[in-house]
Amino acid sequence: MLKNKSFVKRTRKGNIVRTVKEHYLRDDIVCGYENCQHAVCSEQPKGPLSATPRDSVQWGAHYLVPDTNAFVNQIDIFERPVIDDVVVLSTVLDELRGLSMAVYNRVRAIIRDKDRRWFVFSNEHHRETFVDRLPNESPNDRNDRAIRAATKWLTAHLHDAGIKPVMVTNDEDNLRKARADEIAACRMDECLRVYSEHPELLDMMGSVNLSETDNWSGYPEHLTSVQIQAGLKASVLLQGTLQIAPYNYLEGSIYTKFPDGKERRVLIVGRKDMNRAVQGDKIAVKLHPKSQWRKAPSAALVDEDEDAVPDISKADSAAPVVPDTSRKSSSAEVTGERAHKRARVSEQDGSAAATEDSQEPVNPSDVTDNDLADEGEPTGYVVGIVRRNWRSYCAFLDPNFASRGSRASSGPVTVSVLAMDRRIPKIKIRTRQLDVLAGQRFVVAIDSWPKESRYPQGHFVRALGDAGDKATETEVLLLEHDVPFQPFTKNVLSDLPLEGSSWLFDAERDQVSCGKRQDIRDLDICSIDPPGCTDIDDALHAFELPNGNYQVGVHIADVTNFVKPNTAMDKEAAHRSTTVYLVDRRIDMLPELLGTNLCSLMSNVDRLAFSCIWEMDQEANIVNVKFHKSVIHSKASLTYEQAQDRIDDPNMNDTITKGIRTLNMLAKKLRKRRTDAGALTLSSPEVRFRLENDSQDPVDVEMKALKETNALVEEFMLLANISVAGKIYEHFPDSAILRRHPEPPAQNFDNLQQALKHLGIQLETGSSLALAQSLDRAVLPDDPYFNNLLRILTTRCMMQAQYFCSGTCTPEDFRHYGLATGIYTHFTSPIRRYADVMVHRLLHSAIDRDASFGSELTDKTKMSEQCDVLNHRHRMAQQAGRASVELYTNLFFKGKTVEEPGYVTQILQNGFSVLIPSYGIEGVVYTNSKDSSGPPALEYVKEDHKLVSSDSSSSIELFQRVRVILQVDDKPVSANVSSMRRKLSLRLIEPQIKDISVTIDELKLLRAAAQESRKGKMSDDKIIEMVSKHPEEVKTI
Repeated sequence: MLKNKSFVKRTRKGNIVRTVKEHYLRDDIVCGYENCQHAVCSEQPKGPLSATPRDSVQWGAHYLVPDTNAFVNQIDIFERPVIDDVVVLSTVLDELRGLSMAVYNRVRAIIRDKDRRWFVFSNEHHRETFVDRLPNESPNDRNDRAIRAATKWLTAHLHDAGIKPVMVTNDEDNLRKARADEIAACRMDECLRVYSEHPELLDMMGSVNLSETDNWSGYPEHLTSVQIQAGLKASVLLQGTLQIAPYNYLEGSIYTKFPDGKERRVLIVGRKDMNRAVQGDKIAVKLHPKSQWRKAPSAALVDEDEDAVPDISKADSAAPVVPDTSRKSSSAEVTGERAHKRARVSEQDGSAAATEDSQEPVNPSDVTDNDLADEGEPTGYVVGIVRRNWRSYCAFLDPNFASRGSRASSGPVTVSVLAMDRRIPKIKIRTRQLDVLAGQRFVVAIDSWPKESRYPQGHFVRALGDAGDKATETEVLLLEHDVPFQPFTKNVLSDLPLEGSSWLFDAERDQVSCGKRQDIRDLDICSIDPPGCTDIDDALHAFELPNGNYQVGVHIADVTNFVKPNTAMDKEAAHRSTTVYLVDRRIDMLPELLGTNLCSLMSNVDRLAFSCIWEMDQEANIVNVKFHKSVIHSKASLTYEQAQDRIDDPNMNDTITKGIRTLNMLAKKLRKRRTDAGALTLSSPEVRFRLENDSQDPVDVEMKALKETNALVEEFMLLANISVAGKIYEHFPDSAILRRHPEPPAQNFDNLQQALKHLGIQLETGSSLALAQSLDRAVLPDDPYFNNLLRILTTRCMMQAQYFCSGTCTPEDFRHYGLATGIYTHFTSPIRRYADVMVHRLLHSAIDRDASFGSELTDKTKMSEQCDVLNHRHRMAQQAGRASVELYTNLFFKGKTVEEPGYVTQILQNGFSVLIPSYGIEGVVYTNSKDSSGPPALEYVKEDHKLVSSDSSSSIELFQRVRVILQVDDKPVSANVSSMRRKLSLRLIEPQIKDISVTIDELKLLRAAAQESRKGKMSDDKIIEMVSKHPEEVKTI
């Protein structure tokens, strides 16, 4: 039977068109019941729906038939394995595809799981269940009627089997009409009561009471999407992604392009100005009057319950506040101070709004660099949400609530939970398992944030485990940083070569015979990597040519030979985007068979590669460059130390060693040329742990050392990336994947410049060359570590490097500031970065006209969307690595007391950060007076950007050398603290400052504890390996 369906849609140009499509109706569509005896169904393969589904008193044996809203609002519940035997109507799938691709994909993933017994019933193509849209009937009402019609047909069809389809909906009108048609139907909560053995399912529904206390006035209304677009088009509003300061959840910012074409930061301070925006939301912002702009703001450390936060810096303050969580305060003290502290938070929240009526907001078109120099950094307030970025959050019960003890009733209660990510506000959930969740980590999701509610409302998703457990905490940090870490699916693994680890190079299959791939197995190629490296992306060779020049080759694993476009493996790699390195494990982007075997360029086996071959003269100038697919046979897999030994040993003169020396000689010249052009040599604390054999607990921690051969490899990887970038941009000017590093605004250096003045040092920030030269000159003869420290702090002034599609930026914006190159990309690590996989495909297409590739390589929109994913995953992987270091640092120092020298790296209004060079870690020393009722022991002086005692006898400033005691705070969690993780605590020894530094008597006790902790140090035979942290050097940005 043939029907015509018409659709009205908007084209990309904004035109409205009507599309008419033929719609076929059939009689041979099966119901999905595995033992169905109807003629049509019995002739087809068995369906997945069980003959013995869940039984209940109300419905007997039954299948669930959810409507669209049930999936949209309760997808977390449907993902639980206990929810099986579900009929998904094609009407519902079509609606989901239009409403939320994220939910649609999650439903599709469940359907693919055979064990779940979910079945898609094509009611839209069944002659007896298809319904036409009635005159004046809305599309939503028609779809609801189609769902009821399909459920009614299934009821009659399955009657003889004794199984009843039950429609699940929270739409009261749809529910009423279903019951009027004598269709079995229920609300979601009624459905879940059948699963009495899983009470947590009801918690996952949410439904939080909106009542507020403390005279909460609510948030302003958001603008509509039409109003936002009009404001952006008129340059009245600015758009950007909200980034909350890591240690102050009441201070956020966006980086956005102003109408003059320059990218600037706009601060958003206080819960009112954030107006229900959450970390990662894309928001529309209006600027405050210039009188409310702020000068030299910096991230504040906040680790407390928002309702009990101490006095936050006012709108005109330049330094942040660091709440001191190192001292225990009783619940009574917290309760007594709560109203006062909450008033102070409200004072900050309302400070901008209070004066808004008296002054006109600033038009972004009127902002100039002179305004920033005179008025400070722009501030603004959120007027609308362009796109939400809500996700699931790891959380724990608000300690203020959890400390009240067990309850007499097991009924549902509304509680506040605190996200492990301190940038996320409190979330209200409704739960029946309060006593079970106390002391646990669990996952919650945000459902809504009405303007009447101080905090967002959400629901419980699932429990993770006990707080403080190493396995639980590791899972938490992976979830919190959005790291995909589940095992690869069968679909993904099915794309691996059938030969498995027995795969061997074949000249015919691998296109050597036809000339598409070059056989260069005779070259003396070697790889140079960290010790224990198994995923070897790159190898090199060099030798002198007859004309006196050199041939130099970089050979990169040919991952794209195994990962074909649009396969399950390719989609999974695109989703993961990067390999993530934690202290105790590595989460691979590709299955192990590829990453550590078939693609890895290990020695003494034939491996497929993508080669970049240069001819260079004696001064490392490029004479020509060629790219081709190849097969190589690496002669040696060396560590950096082994390669360095070959360079230094005059008795070694084999071809591999000579090649390494040639590479080293050329690398030094390349490096000098780069630095002369303005490439920056920055720095970052690199931490390495030694782990105990059985428990994987850290038993030693030290700084990571770099050798000359690190720089050798780095130079040629950079050169390959630059050469490839030029090639792919030449052939794909609108869709090449490149990497840019924007120039940092001068105001990013303001605090650093101010601190350097008293040392007689001035950083020149006009260009990368000027900055590099001034960094080289910045030396203190009596402090050899000073220059390295300055480079660490300069790194923190830099902008974030980003992947981008060449068609979305002007060529002037391609520049990579840190590397001082006009164009750059990533080509050299395809085993662990999906960006490199995409670049390999672009390069292959550029050098081989016959190469087949996906249409996305020429689609600017798709390439740009993938770049957004790459940037997000890359940033999250870096943060996950740092969080892993923090976790293992706390584990290492647990039960230890260590006394170490350090340097002040950040001045805050009520504290200062200290870097411990010997361990490469940072912590905060709080400057609150030990008598909490008295004034601070040190006051922040804005003009000098330092902390000074009231009698001016003592001060703390940037770069100052101090001595501290390191301990992990093992005190019970204070009712104020918004993180249940134990924190590394620093206490000042030198200089001696009244009410802050450790007293003589305390110092004696601490040093005695330090001696005891050293006695218990484990022996070296329990140490198995070193796990490097942050393998990507900051200096390569």
